[in-house]
Amino acid sequence: MELPPRPTLFDFHGVAMTKYFTDNWVNIQSFKARPDDIVLVSYPKAGNTWVSYILDLLYFSRTSPDRQNSVPLHERVPFLEISIPGFPSGVDELNSINSFPRIIKTHLPVQFLPQSFWEQNSKIIYVARNAKDTVVSYFHFDRMNKAQPEPGDWSSYLQRFMEGKMVFGSWHDHVQGWWEKRKSSSNILYLLYEDLIEDTERELSRLCSFLELAPSTDLKKEVEEKSLFSNMKHNKMANGSADEVLDFKISPFMRKGKVGDWKNHFTVNQDEQFNEDYVKKMRSTDLHFRTVL
Repeated sequence: MELPPRPTLFDFHGVAMTKYFTDNWVNIQSFKARPDDIVLVSYPKAGNTWVSYILDLLYFSRTSPDRQNSVPLHERVPFLEISIPGFPSGVDELNSINSFPRIIKTHLPVQFLPQSFWEQNSKIIYVARNAKDTVVSYFHFDRMNKAQPEPGDWSSYLQRFMEGKMVFGSWHDHVQGWWEKRKSSSNILYLLYEDLIEDTERELSRLCSFLELAPSTDLKKEVEEKSLFSNMKHNKMANGSADEVLDFKISPFMRKGKVGDWKNHFTVNQDEQFNEDYVKKMRSTDLHFRTVL
């Protein structure tokens, strides 16, 4: 299927967005959540796919083993706000799911999450990744994703990232908005990508305890094994290769999955500028990230 030209960014209630995430806005905002929904939120390229795969394994690898080998992850965990002509919208896909729980992917900043998730007290998992690795990953993703705006060169991209002119807006606002919200909402678990890399087993235990799950030792081992980056990268149902808008000739969807790859992209000068800007924007938060492990 031929995709239309790449979309352009525009300001949407103070957040940079494209039409693919705003065209279905009325239906997104009136989405009917269920109390047992699990919402997986992140800024783009922060580990959403990884954690959605972990969740899918925890809930369904024993009850629906075929699902793992026959249904691509992006269909098992629909993307709430996506709406590309010619493809089913995220809302439609979610409304047609009959299994419980529904695992729902979103990149929405906290102020855009549909109200019914708060009313139903659905469980929300937020995954955050340090800004430097996020921007590098996002850059390579935008190069190969034809449903994203044209990325341009690395230095102008980095500048735009600092200005928050990215799809889903400012990274700084996104991670801080959700971090503040979790202080008043017991239904939010906030995970850090770097912690997940450093000790997957520990973070998996946190996740299970938040979800009130008690998986067997065997299942936990299987989840850890299958969700290793190297295994997911070669798993056609999890690595994005079934997604028609991604061009693997340009870059793989799952590229490196490391902490610290930003060092291969930032010049000394870019790093200094970025750090200075970062300190200003993160001045008032007690949220801290590691950029190396």
